[in-house]
Amino acid sequence: MSYSIAVRALCEFTAKVGDLDLRFTPSPTALEGIVGHRTVASRRSEGYQNEVALEGQYRTLTVKGRADGYDPAQNCLEEVKTYRGDLSKQPANHRQLHWAQAKIYGGLMCQKLQLEQINLALVYFDIVSEKETCLVEAFSAADLQLFFEHHCGLFLHWAEQEMTHREGRNLAAQRLAFPHADFRPGQRHLAESVFKAVSTGRCLMAQAPTGIGKTVGTLFPMLKALAPQQLDKVFFLTAKTPGRKLALDAAQVILDSADAPPLRVLEMIARDKACEHPDKACHGESCPLAQGFYDRLPAARQAASQLSLLNQSALREVALQHEVCPYYLSQEMARWADVVVADYNYYFDFSALLFGLAQANNWKVAVLVDEAHNLVERGRQMYSANLDQATLNSVRKTAPEPLKRSLQRVNREWNALHDQQLSPYQAYDKAPEKLLQALSLCCASIGDYLNDHPQGLDSGLQGFYFDMLQFGRVAELFDEHFLFDISKRDLERKRNLSQLCLRNVVPAAFIRPRLTAARSTVLFSATLSPRHYYADLLGTPTNTVWIDVESPFSAEQLQVHIVSQISTRYVHRQASLEPIVELIAKQFTQRPGNYLAFFSSFDYLQQVAQLLAERHPHITLWSQSRGMGEGPRQAFLDQFTVHSQGVGFAVLGGAFGEGIDLPGARLIGAFIATLGLAQLNPVNEQMKQRMAAIFGAGYDYTYLFPGVQKVVQAAGRVIRTQQDQGVVMLIDDRFGESKVKQLLPRWWSMKPALF
Repeated sequence: MSYSIAVRALCEFTAKVGDLDLRFTPSPTALEGIVGHRTVASRRSEGYQNEVALEGQYRTLTVKGRADGYDPAQNCLEEVKTYRGDLSKQPANHRQLHWAQAKIYGGLMCQKLQLEQINLALVYFDIVSEKETCLVEAFSAADLQLFFEHHCGLFLHWAEQEMTHREGRNLAAQRLAFPHADFRPGQRHLAESVFKAVSTGRCLMAQAPTGIGKTVGTLFPMLKALAPQQLDKVFFLTAKTPGRKLALDAAQVILDSADAPPLRVLEMIARDKACEHPDKACHGESCPLAQGFYDRLPAARQAASQLSLLNQSALREVALQHEVCPYYLSQEMARWADVVVADYNYYFDFSALLFGLAQANNWKVAVLVDEAHNLVERGRQMYSANLDQATLNSVRKTAPEPLKRSLQRVNREWNALHDQQLSPYQAYDKAPEKLLQALSLCCASIGDYLNDHPQGLDSGLQGFYFDMLQFGRVAELFDEHFLFDISKRDLERKRNLSQLCLRNVVPAAFIRPRLTAARSTVLFSATLSPRHYYADLLGTPTNTVWIDVESPFSAEQLQVHIVSQISTRYVHRQASLEPIVELIAKQFTQRPGNYLAFFSSFDYLQQVAQLLAERHPHITLWSQSRGMGEGPRQAFLDQFTVHSQGVGFAVLGGAFGEGIDLPGARLIGAFIATLGLAQLNPVNEQMKQRMAAIFGAGYDYTYLFPGVQKVVQAAGRVIRTQQDQGVVMLIDDRFGESKVKQLLPRWWSMKPALF
């Protein structure tokens, strides 16, 4: 059995030494890098060969890659690196890594062309000045062959371990039995559909009700497909922390089952949550876990590779035992894990680590997207950019003197924009060129400053710098699927300040390439209706399979009542308070237990909760508050016990509207006093206009479909098992409209409430 590795991956494994050094030296964007490489190639002679495919063998190891360029006339192979700033400040271990790559490529080229010697050039291309710095050295083929064999030898022990691991993993995965005594109703249909999708290399959208075990039902068939489809990895992507925990729990169930395959399951978390020294910078002179990181990494990697479940706590333990950074150890282990559980942004973001690794290493991956209805809004956030003038004003005051002029230029262009705008909010067809030019020049100034001052900037200016970089990146992609808008806001005793937003409306163009890059992507959720809405906004391929898994629950388990006598529209809100309070009290008296009451806003929630407390003080109630952290959120949920009785008040679409599990007596009913429609404001009205222009269904795509989806998710908290019995009160006359009813689950049996 042979093991294949890319030249870059080989060198990153064997030739990285010394400190982890993240003193910010802004590297060019991917697009700037591509343009830089093309510029260098365009300057070469006619016979110059670009992107030369090379391959070599060392025992059971195959090494592949593409050399940037080869000039036969000069017998010179080039490794091109784009950069900005002062090249003399480049860390020595970076230069060493670049030479290692050049020498591996040089050795492979000598093998390919039967050369006795070759000239190797490191070409550093400054993307700002467009000047090249060429470092050229001559090497004999014999020396390069020894270098190649040395590095292959360093990697081979690990490669043999990985081949043994993969062989054992694939054999055991084929024999893997479902980890429970039997499938739940609907779960087998889901699992078979997932296996068929990955077998045929198609995308699957699966609408599957809450409570059938979607997590195990999707992960299990993907593991069964590891060997037959020769998959390298399975990525399980979640929108929120609770989803990640469910995925890890499902993986643990499989790992604990008889004949479990020797899997490595990795949890990836955000850098700020993994950082052991938040008061220190990411370099060896500041952080002890960055000092000598690459020298201690091999032992830490070896120890981590022996564990099956590399969740946050297990990985932290290994990292601290070997005195390396837990976050960057997790990034390393992403290369060697079989299943990676991570947030959406690790695969879908512009600079997504998992997607980048998969592309660079030609991995064959299968992707599971949990609670996929969230991907629409999360995608919009990933591909949008905001700038706040209040932040600009703040950082201008404390900015280093050399940067004040360029920041002032940005402010001047910004003021010119919003001085022309008469209304508080205005959307435009395109972003203004003069402002973009000022932002670009400002980013270049800060980039140059950072290269000369590696100690960096204060956090405020660095944050604003990142915001400007994102703004510039999104501006390059701006088309009819975006809005550019300016929102003015009045601050007392100050002139108007404004916010600029490049707002992505339709993320399909960015999500589609990520879906199709995988062998198979499975998007699953309890709410993926209507199909065309999600297909349009997520850009699913034309041959995508869509299934609607039959519910395991019966209509008798859930009483769904439409309370059409009450309107929850904003204009009727005051009049609705008393009837809603009496409805909750009446239901609670008839059947005491735990209920959730959902509202469209915190204000509405507080008004109803206050009146209920005044009128019916015997009913225990607890409320969601603004900006609840993970601890308070858990404390809120902990009040729903099998013996408690009370009403929890929450905002629809918030932390308690989905992804929480309160089975049996922990939750017996829900009151949903809203249709879930997005707020009527200038931004949403612009979104509606743009949706109407693109899809011809502005109101439905902006308000109705996302709103009803939140309602169904919230109602899905009530029935979690086949033994549960519960009630859902849909409070608003619009729930009686046929257009709305068609969007509700088929298995519900709805009756008017006797009120």
